[in-house]
Amino acid sequence: MQRSLKIISKCFGLGLLCAAAAMVQAQDGKMYPMENPEEPRAIVLGTGGVEGQENPETWFRQWGDPMARNISQATLTPFLADPAKANGATVIVAPGGGFMWLSMDNEGWQVAEALAAQGINAFVLKYRLQPTAATLEDFENQLNQRMADAAAMAEGEEPPRDPRPRWDLSNQLTDVETAYALIKSRAEEWNVDVNNIGMMGFSAGAGLTMHTTLNSEKVDLAFIAPIYGGMNRVDLPEKVPPMFSVIAVDDFLFTGDFGVIKSWYEADVPVEFHLYQNGGHGFGLGNPDRTSNKWFDAFIHWLDVNDFI
Repeated sequence: MQRSLKIISKCFGLGLLCAAAAMVQAQDGKMYPMENPEEPRAIVLGTGGVEGQENPETWFRQWGDPMARNISQATLTPFLADPAKANGATVIVAPGGGFMWLSMDNEGWQVAEALAAQGINAFVLKYRLQPTAATLEDFENQLNQRMADAAAMAEGEEPPRDPRPRWDLSNQLTDVETAYALIKSRAEEWNVDVNNIGMMGFSAGAGLTMHTTLNSEKVDLAFIAPIYGGMNRVDLPEKVPPMFSVIAVDDFLFTGDFGVIKSWYEADVPVEFHLYQNGGHGFGLGNPDRTSNKWFDAFIHWLDVNDFI
């Protein structure tokens, strides 16, 4: 855990990412409550609950996209490629949302469907989150406080904090490890090449992808794809997988730092990095008239050239 916390502290982009992303969304998009959708294909992972979680899982819409929060029961939803087209490659997809909510469609289901269309098995991980307020109004207040904390940290101040470790990702790491083990155990049924399982994460999900890569002793990923995640340098363990990384210049997380890319470069591990002119943060598969909209095509090409598919 000490090494884990060191990584999180060093990758301040992860913390800032989670705080600032939440605030941007809270300020620019009105939240509307929605009924929790049925998820008939979701497999309960049984990894336990969340300490201090007093509120049930609830969903809301923002910019028309369904979001989930107060998740205390992790699930894994398969999006299996057509067997006639499947190539054995598999991707665990981790949506983002500052570890306070998950953008389930924009950074989860849509991405998984796009992967499956390319013959790649995809599994959307709905991982456990930090407890948040019962009402959307109070939830927005929490987000505003998170933004104030992030601003104070940017000025070198130490803001008042909840005594619980904000960036303790032990729950989320357990969810990833359990999902990975489940996929391997049902590999024959799902047409999965157990030596070719990768992970893709968006925003906070990118942070979880990186955290898994740097800290897990149970997950052996063939490749990773952190999409608009933190860019700070990290200390690498002895073995890390090839990485495909994407971020836009106008993303608030990008400050001209290429530290994480340099970490892979200095370790002589294959890395591909796409810095797009525009796209902002949270663009998922893409938004209209942005140069970042071609990143998914580039990712598929990268998988192909590196013999992952």
